[in-house]
Amino acid sequence: MEDAIRAFVNFLETERGASSETIRAYRSDLRQFSSFVKTRSPGGANQYSPDAIDAFTIRAYLGWLDKRNEKKSSMARKLAVLRSFYRFLVREDTVSANPAKEVHTPKLPQPLPRVLTKDDADALMEFPDGAGVGSLRDRAILETLYSTGARVGELVALNWDDVSLQEGIARLRGKGRKERLVPIGAVAVEAIREYRAALPSGRKTVPEGADAAVFRNLRGGRLTARSVERLVAGYSSRLASGRVSPHALRHSFATHLLDEGADLRAIQDMLGHASLDTTQKYTHLAMDQLLKVYDRAHPRANAVPARKKGAPPS
Repeated sequence: MEDAIRAFVNFLETERGASSETIRAYRSDLRQFSSFVKTRSPGGANQYSPDAIDAFTIRAYLGWLDKRNEKKSSMARKLAVLRSFYRFLVREDTVSANPAKEVHTPKLPQPLPRVLTKDDADALMEFPDGAGVGSLRDRAILETLYSTGARVGELVALNWDDVSLQEGIARLRGKGRKERLVPIGAVAVEAIREYRAALPSGRKTVPEGADAAVFRNLRGGRLTARSVERLVAGYSSRLASGRVSPHALRHSFATHLLDEGADLRAIQDMLGHASLDTTQKYTHLAMDQLLKVYDRAHPRANAVPARKKGAPPS
């Protein structure tokens, strides 16, 4: 087993050009598996060799990890490492089959995404204050994210010729280079206009290249996704509910539209989802929000019902 692990790590280094961090993680996971197998191989080296491992052994390993309270995501990663390891060994004719292929990946929990309340969303839009270019840009960014449901990568890719402020429409370039047209609300349009008016002379109209970017850094270059993430995190840290990511504004956009009666297929189109199933999660978000409001506001939502006279206790 140790020889096989060394050969695989060497393959990752020399042929795959894997990073040192990836190699370290793979080696660590495989050594943990090797140690597990070794302690459960009373028959000696033959039972410890890679070709003696079967799907039952790998399932036992995952069960052992589960008892150690390993996260499901870590278990799934370690199973993926074993699949890659045995795929390499099959290619090298060290083993005849890949036993990890027969083992199902542990089901990962899918927590609902973070969504701002409408009051928090309104408050967040107001945090950038002042008449400087930086503040006006930041407000325009927040308003555009919340108004269009754009992914952060789509936002930073926006050029001026992608935006029609007169019509209130933006062209977003989504996953798979697919383009879609989305409306921009009047408040966001006004925020973009104020930002553009404050730009230094010569940068209010932009022909091509990096200078065509709508949202730019202080040096005039295109703003990066990481910069927008930091910007949103900084402003949202002032909220009582805590900081959020730009993606939370996308989730909030969809959930708030659904709350107000928007059609799910229209939301699908605006989000650029290929499948309605992906958009469907927002119905759960909207219901979750609705139940929280109901529990908090309805006078009899959590009241203990009075027992009728003569009725047996429950």
